[in-house]
Amino acid sequence: MTGKLFIVATPIGNLNDITFRAVDVLKNVDIVLAEDTRHSKKLFTHFEITTPIRAFHEHNEREKTKAIIDEIHSGKSIALISDAGTPLISDPGYYLVAYAKKEGIDVTPIPGPSALITALSASGLASDSFTFFGFLPSKQTARVKFLQKLISSSETSIFYESPKRILATLTDMLSIFGSVREVCLAKELTKSFETIYTDKIPSLIEYLTTDPAHQKGEFVILISSDDKIDLMDAENKLDKLLPILCAEMGASKAAKLAAKITGIDKRHCYKKAIEL
Repeated sequence: MTGKLFIVATPIGNLNDITFRAVDVLKNVDIVLAEDTRHSKKLFTHFEITTPIRAFHEHNEREKTKAIIDEIHSGKSIALISDAGTPLISDPGYYLVAYAKKEGIDVTPIPGPSALITALSASGLASDSFTFFGFLPSKQTARVKFLQKLISSSETSIFYESPKRILATLTDMLSIFGSVREVCLAKELTKSFETIYTDKIPSLIEYLTTDPAHQKGEFVILISSDDKIDLMDAENKLDKLLPILCAEMGASKAAKLAAKITGIDKRHCYKKAIEL
């Protein structure tokens, strides 16, 4: 009899954000794998979870995966958690999950908090198309080279960044993107001192330098797309234009023409056209 592997999302700050289902799974599996057992025991104590917990992190993942898979094959169900948020998102677990899938093991996700999605939802930046890049390179030369590739990006770019590099990273961004690109800094998400600050890069640098405390905490950085149009104005034009065009032609042709006139992505125009 084969057990299951559960991928369980845990709170990124506020413990009340955990789901009932996540608590139920953590209480009923045979073993929980955690990045830092000391950190996770605080969560376990709060929710009276007594399941045995083992360390599973980037330094021992490959070494321990085979034994974990064997335990699941023997009938044990195991849950994987990270220190905060959804496992595998810039956290260990990919090797284990990939191995489990190859072995035919049932991998069940238990969804919940994710810092990047939390930040995106409240950033005010475009959320219909985005790319998450994990952590930026720590060395300046590599970081600058990477950021330069995003100058003409047509979608929101999202990164994680450490407090010790946040000011240097924003300084690099200013030199690459200039002073007009909008960027969001989000830190301490769901905690008492949650900050979600969207502005031009010079204002963000001023915010970071006025008080050293502003540089503390783990950051999510969101960079706006290289928009050549005023999105709000273009959307208003689209709302007026589409009904007229759709009355004269099919949705596909109407969307294509509306995209040329307004500068808005054709797929978005088509989606709105078929909803009329």
